Amino acid sequence: MIPRKRAAVLGSPIAHSLSPVLHRAAYRELGLEDWSYDRFEVDETGLPGFFGQLDETWAGLSLTMPLKRAVIPLLDGISDTAACVEAVNTVVCTEDGRRLGDNTDIPGMIAALGERGVEKVDSAAVLGAGATASSALAALSRICTGQVTAYVRGPARAAEMRGWGERLGVDVRTADWADAAAALHAQLVVSTTPAGVTDALAGAVPDAPGTLFDVLYDPWPTAVAGAWAARGGAVVGGLDLLVHQAVLQVEQMTGRAPAPLSAMREAGERALGTR
Repeated sequence: MIPRKRAAVLGSPIAHSLSPVLHRAAYRELGLEDWSYDRFEVDETGLPGFFGQLDETWAGLSLTMPLKRAVIPLLDGISDTAACVEAVNTVVCTEDGRRLGDNTDIPGMIAALGERGVEKVDSAAVLGAGATASSALAALSRICTGQVTAYVRGPARAAEMRGWGERLGVDVRTADWADAAAALHAQLVVSTTPAGVTDALAGAVPDAPGTLFDVLYDPWPTAVAGAWAARGGAVVGGLDLLVHQAVLQVEQMTGRAPAPLSAMREAGERALGTR
């Protein structure tokens, strides 16, 4: 039997991805010298063709945008965690030829917050809408005991976030993006917006902020994260999320646990430092 030793991250664009750095660091620490982890530029139209050439050498795939939902029809099954947000970021190729999907973003968020001592909150705010925001709501469904306020642009996105709240069992109230500065007074603030979108809020960070979870990692720190830390608030960054979700991917794909969290984080920090 040919050993299963290939894995990769797929998406478009993909050149910026730190996943190869993290997974290769894990393989080195685990002594998996015959394992490789690459990146491939693949969009929705190219995904079925890529799946068609997977053979027994493949252990798994990491997926980023825009593939997290497009991959679902190509799979033999998905976990309850992935199903709850209709998003798969991890595919494990089993020995009997099945391709199973999971979502490690959600437990990765919970683990990243837990690492900073955030295990339960009474209320929270989410900045933005979309796939990452829905994953944030899924994570908050497990750690937030009260209301979540989502700050979004437009009624369509507001309705989408309320819909996700109903589906996930989260009490979601929506507010207009124009009032986003009010979000910064929440016990936990989760920012899921693209780079630069929250920069104008940096001056509105309160004197005694709670915890900020900003899912970006490049550029880092964001303007808001820098202002937050300067005022003594706890900050969880996108690299924390990326590492924790990658740890779970490595464990699922290799069957080896625990994955080397510290080595993976250090490799990611070094890589970011050269950008």
